[in-house]
Amino acid sequence: MVVARQAIYEVDGRRMVGHLTRPDGEGPWPAVLIGHDGIGLEDYQRGRADILADRGYIVLAMDYHAGRTYFGEPEAMLARVMPLLADPGRMRAIGRAALEVLLAEPGTDPERLAMVGFGAGGRIVLELAGTGTRVKALAAIHPGLPTPTHALEWVGVGGAFLLGTGSEDPLCTPDQLLAFAAVLQEAEVDWRVNIYGGAQHAFWAAPTQSGDASDRAAPAHMATVPGVGHHALHATRAWRAVLDLLEEAMAPDPRGRA
Repeated sequence: MVVARQAIYEVDGRRMVGHLTRPDGEGPWPAVLIGHDGIGLEDYQRGRADILADRGYIVLAMDYHAGRTYFGEPEAMLARVMPLLADPGRMRAIGRAALEVLLAEPGTDPERLAMVGFGAGGRIVLELAGTGTRVKALAAIHPGLPTPTHALEWVGVGGAFLLGTGSEDPLCTPDQLLAFAAVLQEAEVDWRVNIYGGAQHAFWAAPTQSGDASDRAAPAHMATVPGVGHHALHATRAWRAVLDLLEEAMAPDPRGRA
């Protein structure tokens, strides 16, 4: 049984409304922090968090839009997201505040932490990992990427990294992912890159205003954004890759104790 509730916290001068979901039991349970993409925290991401909770994780799907979503409002979304992506300090503060909420939840095992991020949320979790947050696993799907500077910044980061993007993504290209992965390689980080052939940016996402979280739902709010589009087959494959990464790195006990 999964128990879910809103998680209200303050950061970035805003009142954030996260989604905290967990198994019904004392634990200790491994923990997962989810960072949503630019659209905002909606039912699709909440549904993903609930799936992970049902598999034996305590999960916080963070919020960085103060409860707002930007369905059909690409200009307003970019006005919020682009200044954020230009300010690593703000991203780290937003991520850290959410992480503190997750780690404060009773039954959380702080030694078994993973982070999963999509789009700008992927950049937030990468910023956390690059500034000393130790993780067992990190998955970033079509993320905004930090500028690959020097491998020393990533030495000792720990954990297994999964980076994924579509071959036709103009915002997170395969070449950009591989350049970042080269820095991880030099830092001796365990990494893998998945390139999904024919997929565009945000190919995994299928949220609708009706809250349908299935991979079959058409992302109507993205239909007019160039370079962005849902790909049902690769969405399923990418989610499977995330689940496999978490299972490999943290392997919760199916009997109810992690």
